[in-house]
Order: sequence, then C-alpha cells, then structure tokens
Amino acid sequence: MTTETFTAHQGIHYGYRPAEAGAPLVVFANSLGTDLRVWDRVVARLPGAWGVLRSDKRGHGLSEASAALSIESMAADLETLLDHLGIGRFAGVGLSVGGQIMQALALRRPAQMSHLVLSDTAAKIGSPELWNPRIETVLAKGIASISEAILARWFAPGYSETPDFRMWRAMLERTPAEGYAAVCAALRDADFTARIGAITAPTLVVAGADDASTPPALVKATAELIPGARFEVIEKAGHLPCVEQPEAFAALLRAHIG
Repeated sequence: MTTETFTAHQGIHYGYRPAEAGAPLVVFANSLGTDLRVWDRVVARLPGAWGVLRSDKRGHGLSEASAALSIESMAADLETLLDHLGIGRFAGVGLSVGGQIMQALALRRPAQMSHLVLSDTAAKIGSPELWNPRIETVLAKGIASISEAILARWFAPGYSETPDFRMWRAMLERTPAEGYAAVCAALRDADFTARIGAITAPTLVVAGADDASTPPALVKATAELIPGARFEVIEKAGHLPCVEQPEAFAALLRAHIG
C-alpha cells in the first residue's frame, strides 16, 4: 500500500494516496470547524488499494486563509488539487459544508465523479438569521464563546463523556475565527435546491440519527431532490458519523463505491 503524503499546493494543505490497480480514488471534503483529520478513522477502514485525497478548507487546519469564500471557490480549490495531481475519475465524499462543496463539484465535473456520498448536509443549510449572529459572535468573542452549543449539536448523547470528545473540542476551538466566519458566510449564501436535481453520479446520502445541526429529515429531503439517490441513517451518531461510527460509515462507502 502506498502511504498518504501530506504537503501543500497553492496554499491548500492536503494528503494524497494514489489508488492501486484501478481501485477507486476517494476525495473527501470536511465539515465546518474541522480539518482533514476528521476522516482518519474512516480512511483507516478503507481497502488499502483505494486512493485518498483529503484537504483542509481555506482558513482551516494548515491551509491558507482567503479574504472571501464561497462554496464554488472551495470547490475550485479541490479542482486545483485534482488537476495538480492528474486525477481523472474519483468518488466524492462530503460532510456538512463539505457536502455542499461536493454538490458543486458534482455539477462542475460530472464526467469525472464516479460516485457521490453526502453526509449530514443539505441543499441549503440555515438562513441569514442563523449565520449572521454566529459570524458576529465568533469574530467578536472567538469560537470558544459558542463551542458548547456547537458541540452539543455535533454528537450523540453520551459522547461528551468520552476521552475523545476533548480532541474535537480542541479542533473546533483552535480553528481561526476568521476562517470559521468565512465558511459560515459561504453556507449562508449557498442554495443548491434548484440545481441539485442535475447531479448524475450515483448518490448515497447519509445522516446521523442524532444530528441536531442537519437533522435526518432535512438530509432526507435533500436526497429526494437527487434522482436515484439512496438515503441511510447511522444510529448512535450525530453530525459527525465518520467520527462516532467510523465502521458503519466506512461500510457504507465500501458498498456504494467499491
């Protein structure tokens, strides 16, 4: 198995492992307030021959920030990596805002995307009434000032009592406030409702049963807008089923993509 190599290109931090012998290559996109490590447990459970491309959004992890972001500009960053690495066909997997990035990428590069997996996301997430106060608070007081409320929506009941919970709190609170706010603004302004029906890649849509950020009913409604999409619920998981239930999540990927 070729190991994953981490480096940067045009200010985008990424990890890349090429596929072996015609195996699938999976491109991941992360959620708000997380970096590429949110996929560690899933990647560890994928077949060793599968290729992997993970990256940090602008203003998250080790990627450089940008003065203004949109879902389309973040999809363009992924296109930059795809072209830089000479990647042709790939399966796209997106979590939350990463799901919207993958919706954009599926529409921008339909001939290249072999499969699509959307996790805990929607065609439209929230409204200005939700996002604008969050942006103002984060820029004025920092993410830690609202982290308790965010984390309460991220995980299923009881997860906050586990030792791992503190890692994800640290990841969230160490995200630069400007980067977090910029992605919030991108979410505020994005709406794929009228366009998502044009997605042609075979699509799996996944929701954590206890997700309070993008509840299963909202995620299912998005699945119903995509022709032929299949909807699955992962039990005992909130907004980040790839963290709480990585084996169940990886099993769905293996079945859908493999």
